[in-house]
Amino acid sequence: MKYSRITVRADQMGGVPCIRGLRIPVATVVGMISDGMSENDILNAYSDLEIDDIREALRYAAEAVMERQLPLQSAA
Repeated sequence: MKYSRITVRADQMGGVPCIRGLRIPVATVVGMISDGMSENDILNAYSDLEIDDIREALRYAAEAVMERQLPLQSAA
């Protein structure tokens, strides 16, 4: 899958995936969603973001999780 709004640059933010070359990591946006913030809340907090940035960040995160297994604690 091609991501036109996600950039990775070694010289920016330690090479973590960011939104459109901005210093806004994908993980920050995804974390805001997981904390219950609405898309409008996020757009108000980061005026440089666009709605499509948020949606692509979520698609990118979903794809990243499918690509690797994460260690999970088994339910006891």
